[in-house]
Amino acid sequence: MSCHLMACLSWSPSSLPGRVIGTREQPLRGPNNEEPTVDPAPAAMSACGGDQVFCGWDWGSTRHGVCVIDAEGVIVRRWLVQHTDDDLARLFEELDDVVDAKALPIAIERGEGLVVGLMADAGHPVLMVEPAAFKAARPRWGSAGAKSDLGDAFMLADYARTDGHRLRRIEPVCQATRELGALVRARASLVEARTAASNQLWAVLAEHWPGAGVLFQKLISPIALAFLTDYPTPQSAALLGEGRMSLFCKRHAYRGAKTPVELLGRLRAAPASADPIAPAVLTVIVWSSVAQIRMLNTEIAQLERELRTALSTHPKAGLLETLPRVGRVSLAQLIAEIGPLLDRCDNPEQVAAMCGAAPVTRASGKTRTVGFRYAANKPARVAITGFADNSRHQSAWAGDAYRRARARGARHPHAVRIVARGWIRVIWACWHTGTVYDPSRHRREQLLTTPDLT
Repeated sequence: MSCHLMACLSWSPSSLPGRVIGTREQPLRGPNNEEPTVDPAPAAMSACGGDQVFCGWDWGSTRHGVCVIDAEGVIVRRWLVQHTDDDLARLFEELDDVVDAKALPIAIERGEGLVVGLMADAGHPVLMVEPAAFKAARPRWGSAGAKSDLGDAFMLADYARTDGHRLRRIEPVCQATRELGALVRARASLVEARTAASNQLWAVLAEHWPGAGVLFQKLISPIALAFLTDYPTPQSAALLGEGRMSLFCKRHAYRGAKTPVELLGRLRAAPASADPIAPAVLTVIVWSSVAQIRMLNTEIAQLERELRTALSTHPKAGLLETLPRVGRVSLAQLIAEIGPLLDRCDNPEQVAAMCGAAPVTRASGKTRTVGFRYAANKPARVAITGFADNSRHQSAWAGDAYRRARARGARHPHAVRIVARGWIRVIWACWHTGTVYDPSRHRREQLLTTPDLT
């Protein structure tokens, strides 16, 4: 194949007049496969003549690439700005010079965050571009895999120009829900950190002090942490007898079903380490892990108190607080994670799809498969499936739906998602009609609890 033909088949920004992506702020050097080898031609820059314009924003933690194009895909202006207050303020002023903010939609691969908030505050329509969908569309602009900040900004703007009608516009979330969401996610982060810390402690105990790791049901419980504080090594518990164990349980208000004799039997039955580390070293490791878990327990409890306070003032909390087996944390998760979807979507089936409660059907010719929906809002899925799993223990309707799903051969997670999809319809109705959930008005619930209605 001739070099000329290969050049024709290889797409490059410089080969398309009016679509030059731009150059990075780097010293001049030899050509590469990511940037044009020459500066943009003056014809590539166009003034906005009153037609529709589109903006693409390739966000970053320290630098942002921004590009504005017209209805024909010709670049109007572009910027490479630092993530500073002055640079961002100047950028929005220059965007206003191009066209009124309400007439300039901005496409970005984020649905929330500081930059998205600044866009909305400036009056721009913000279009959420799913990263997976945008990645799949990249071959439109070339198959070489070239990538740069300004190049991605141009592609996002062009994507908004051609597929803007398919993109979801980000609507502002009320302040109470945003604050509740921040508390919910902060608690989730601390719970993950506590789980990691307890797993690390358990790994140490399993190797060097196995009995202490299985003595109580939860390693993060106050009594388990108190035991490890008093007896961090097997040597420190060598003289522990029934009397001392009984006093220890009374001192820490132990409410478990095991007697001191049974606890001692469990402690002594565990195997001993064949090659233990020095007791002083083990003591330091155990005490440091115990201190970390205690600190996390304290902070999680504080956040849960703040959650209760935030729920008491949230306008939608009263609608859902009567749902079966919904605790304060679960209620906060539903409002914070599901609430924005309820406001944004057109019907409950869209909410179920975004939460991952609805399956994905793939049909082609004679082949038809129904599978798990991986592309979903993960925090929302955790919120709705966690509540659905708890509700089946109190709600006759949820329990019946779960049992029927299991009888059809569905595994536990699948059956829980089926129940979650049903609850989304109920929550949708309560949310949009302003009706407090009442089991006596839930017909399917009443059909199971009141046989006379059948």
